[in-house]
Amino acid sequence: MKTIYDVQQFLKRFGTIIYVGDRLGDLELMKAELNDLSHTEIIEKQDFEMAVLLLNQEIQKLKEKQK
Repeated sequence: MKTIYDVQQFLKRFGTIIYVGDRLGDLELMKAELNDLSHTEIIEKQDFEMAVLLLNQEIQKLKEKQK
């Protein structure tokens, strides 16, 4: 995974499509879904860590733009 789009496609494989119309909200919901998938051990730790890293980076960029 290299982009947020890759994370979206990864989640799509598990039947999860997230779109609420707010970019920050979408990213936060994706993180929550990844946490759920990780806790139930459906996804590998490496995939979880990479996806969360990408999401955190994007969230940080958005928050910096809002300032």
